[in-house]
Amino acid sequence: MTTLDSTFLRVERDGPVALILLNRPDKANSMTPDFWADLPRIVDALARDESVRCAVLAGEGRHFTGGMDLAAFASLAGLFQQEPGRAAYAMRDLILSLQNAFNALERARFPVIAAIHGACVGAGIDMITACDLRIASADAYFSVEEIHIGMAADVGTLQRLPKLIAPAVAAELAYSGRRFQADEAKAVGLVSAVHADKEALMDAARQMAHDIAKRSPLAIAGIKRNLAYARDHSVADGLDYIATWNAGMLRPGELMAAVQAKMTKQEAEFADLLSDRKLG
Repeated sequence: MTTLDSTFLRVERDGPVALILLNRPDKANSMTPDFWADLPRIVDALARDESVRCAVLAGEGRHFTGGMDLAAFASLAGLFQQEPGRAAYAMRDLILSLQNAFNALERARFPVIAAIHGACVGAGIDMITACDLRIASADAYFSVEEIHIGMAADVGTLQRLPKLIAPAVAAELAYSGRRFQADEAKAVGLVSAVHADKEALMDAARQMAHDIAKRSPLAIAGIKRNLAYARDHSVADGLDYIATWNAGMLRPGELMAAVQAKMTKQEAEFADLLSDRKLG
């Protein structure tokens, strides 16, 4: 078994772009225990591959994802038969491990583009809010579904969604659990573009990923890291952080190569970021 093998996910390479495909179409790509273990393992493995410069996260079949597979987690009922303190500790530990699956998308050194079609509900919202960019097809629909099963979303939606859209809108969606369509998702800023159908969506996602892959991977990593830092810190802290980052990371060779390429209307070529590390 290699680091990219999975019963749930399929990974394809398109040059410097990795396509991470949710591959359980007969079950609307609902998330089994294998998914939660395999996603962070695969994303971390791709991040160690110097040749990967961007990733696209998409779903096979009719839907992006129907969220968590509740049937697969039926064993949770047994957990609550334990002594209450130990049951609560085990539940917290489980939630943290689920959160780590989506944290992997955020900590990857390269951008991750979510290409969303059909259903994106429940844990699907948690997942796409951990991605760097989100685009959708016209048939996409969304729902913060957890309220319908009597719980608060606990894998990232309540923490990340209010940083992406107006907090009052995020609150209304979380309290109501109502379904909303792609055009509303674009209007509130959850997705940046809506495409006619899945084929057009995937073409746009691949093009966006390849455009990003042409840029300096050091600069791209810096942008990703500083956007995340700015989200969670004051403007003053963010300005100080980017000054320190560029003081250490900005390299005159890449800067001059980019300027020269722009002046001559050519594409600059940049070395891979992790030249001394390979994917095993």
